[in-house]
Amino acid sequence: MDTPLDQLARRASGRRSTSKTDRKRGRYIQARPSPGDPQDLAFDATLRAAAPFQKQRKSAEAHGPALRVKRNDYQKKVRVRKTANLILFVVDASWSMAVAERMQATKGAIMSLLTDAYQRRDRVGLIVFQKDQARLVLPPTNSIDLARRALRDIPVGGKTPLSAGLTLTHLVLQQELRIHPDVAPLIIILTDGAGNVSQSGLPAQEESYRVCEEICKLKVRTVLINMEHPAFDQGLAQKLADHLEAPCYSLKELKAESLYRTVRDELDSGKVQ
Repeated sequence: MDTPLDQLARRASGRRSTSKTDRKRGRYIQARPSPGDPQDLAFDATLRAAAPFQKQRKSAEAHGPALRVKRNDYQKKVRVRKTANLILFVVDASWSMAVAERMQATKGAIMSLLTDAYQRRDRVGLIVFQKDQARLVLPPTNSIDLARRALRDIPVGGKTPLSAGLTLTHLVLQQELRIHPDVAPLIIILTDGAGNVSQSGLPAQEESYRVCEEICKLKVRTVLINMEHPAFDQGLAQKLADHLEAPCYSLKELKAESLYRTVRDELDSGKVQ
């Protein structure tokens, strides 16, 4: 996916995804105009910008340097470097025929990602929502042992407090971006898009869509995995994805490997174009 996230400049130091950085480190890939600002000057691009005006400038100045460069010619280097990822799973653990399958696949994907992330400085977290609340079951971590203990027993069943899960997601993202401004988050939401518990008295679905709009303001990548059976799908997952400005996928088989592969593909796609 080519998303607005790719246009952000980050102060990052991870090893997987590539993002633009405003520091004077990283690989120089292109230049952009920076009139009057000589910081991290791209000399080659600056000379090319000045070249078309040399005849005019020499005729205006009888004496002077062989090459005349003006402040308006300045071009700044655009650099990229590797960034660390935060993969945050948000899972509907309310009662359904597929809830056990859903949790098993999520746990397996998390463990696979943590094993993969050991050398990449990535972190993985898990939010679960069911009954009347959402819980941060696994705070963002790169510890396999901590994840194994946290994922051992996760309660399931009850109603679907979708807006509570999204609200907690927004809170966790805000905290992570404040503490780790260099991180590149990827949110994986597993739900059928239907909520039936409200936190504010608004209709449950409307409340969820309003939280989606707040999440969008954070400019993070989000992917929604539709958990509804195709025979009963009312389009609620797609509608939720639209409010999140996110793609909506339906996996043929909800297994740890397929979910893990979906996340890896999304991480690999988050490169600077």
